Order: sequence, then structure tokens, then C-alpha cells
Amino acid sequence: MNSHYFGVFFRGMAMGAADVVPGVSGGTVAFITNIYDELIESIKSCNLVALKALFQQGPSAFWQHINGNFLLCLFLGIAVSVVSLAKFISYGLEQYPQFVSAFFFGLILASAWFVYRQIPAAKGRLLWLLGGVAAAIGIGVIHPGQLTVTPLTVFLSGALAICAMILPGISGSFILLLMGMYEPIIGAIKSFDITIALCFALGCACGLLAFVRVLSWLLHQHRAPLLALLTGILLGSLSIIWPWKALGDLQDGHGSMVTAANILPWQSEMSLAGIALCVLLMIAGLLLVLGLESISQRKQEQQPESY
Repeated sequence: MNSHYFGVFFRGMAMGAADVVPGVSGGTVAFITNIYDELIESIKSCNLVALKALFQQGPSAFWQHINGNFLLCLFLGIAVSVVSLAKFISYGLEQYPQFVSAFFFGLILASAWFVYRQIPAAKGRLLWLLGGVAAAIGIGVIHPGQLTVTPLTVFLSGALAICAMILPGISGSFILLLMGMYEPIIGAIKSFDITIALCFALGCACGLLAFVRVLSWLLHQHRAPLLALLTGILLGSLSIIWPWKALGDLQDGHGSMVTAANILPWQSEMSLAGIALCVLLMIAGLLLVLGLESISQRKQEQQPESY
């Protein structure tokens, strides 16, 4: 029992680390480590029935109803990871963006393969997959906007971002980046700005509790189209996190805006050693996901024997 929740805590840390990086989804980590369905159902159970159990049967019944041990360990791992790694990953994205992107490129590529293998046989899977690719590429070409940082905009940003974070393949951090809220949120976490962090956390909680019911229904009633769409989003998001980009300026009504277009490695100014390191990091990310999948699969096969 203890070792199980210890593993859940570390899965939460992996999810938190992924959520900090634009282009990577914590939901993807939950999916490849085989806790995604349990996560969705546990969050969904935080409802009026749980409150009724709390007042009529006591805290113990309430805690059991919401799968409290699982949620506590997971969200504690996410919180520890976000707080401890926010500064580290932010520094990596600023100083070594191509190397960080290369590593997560490998993670996403392997994750797409993993999710694809979970799609049940159904008609129209290819269309949903192509739709996901188109949607991700479309999101990627949207130029970042800028919202005024107020408690309300931070709250709404959290509610929207968490919906993306819980979906495999869609990066909540990238959604924040599009709204111009990524730097303020990361800055608030690094500087322990309680007001901004609390507004964001409340927005996440409200958005998650509202969206998870829709997601649970889709997983039960339309699992094949949903997983095909998410696989396409994962594949399409590879264009967002591709390490080698050419920067340019775009003139719009608000002035000059920096844009980035994907280029081939040898077309960049990166040295041969740097390109080789990026490739190795891609392979490392891919092998990490395959390793996590293999470990989770072995544990799943051994589980019936422990009863």
C-alpha cells in the first residue's frame, strides 16, 4: 500500500514537471503511467454525494469516496514538482531551449505512439487523428496575446489551462503562453506571490471539477474518437516543440512580433556537437517513456497475483 502511493507521488512529480513546460502535458504522463482513468474518476467523485457522505457518515467515508489517498499523493507530487522545478525549468528554457525542447520532443513522440496503441478498433479513427494534428498545428501558429494580469484574468487562465493540462497531448502551459500569462504565473510561483498563485490555483480547481465530468463521459462513451483526437494533437504538437527554429519579425497593428519557423537541424547555426546532443536527448526522452510504459505494464500484470 505505502509503496503504491509512493509511486503515485513520483508520478505526480513527473506530471508537475511536464506541466511547467510549454508543449508538454501532464495528462500525457498520467496516461502513459496508467493512472489516467483513476485520476479522472477520482476527481469526478468530488461531488455532492461526497459531501453527503462527509456529513452523514463522517470524514473517513468522505475520504474513501473521493479516493483521498491517491489524490493527496498525486497533487502533493505535482505541487512539490512545480514549486521546486519552476525556477530550474524556466532557466533551462531561457538558456538551453533547444536541448529542453529536444528532450520533450522524444517524450511526446513516444507518448503519441503509446496513446495510439490504446485506441479501440472503430470507424473514423483516422479522421479524428488528422483532425487532432490540424488542431495542434493551428494552435501552434497562433501568435501569443497579452492579457492584463488581474485576479480575475489569473483565475480564468487557471480554469482554461487546467482543462488543457488534464488532456493527454494538450499543454496547459502553452495555452498560458498564448494568453500572455505564462511568465506572470511562473514568476509568481518563483517569487511565492501568494495572491497570484492562490487565484490561479482556485481557477484550476474550479475548471478541473467542471471539465472532468465531460472528460469522464467522453472516455466512457466515445473513447476511440477521443484517443484518436488526442493522438493527433500529440503528433501535431511536435511542430510546436521542434528544437530548430528560424526567428523572424512580423509586423502587425501592435508593432513588431517575434515569430519562429521550423527548419532542418543543418540549416540552423547550431554546431554539429549541439545537433548530436539534441538527437541524443530526443532518444533519451523516447526511451524514458518506453521504460515507464514497460514498468507500468509489468506492475499491471503482477497485480492480480498479489490478491
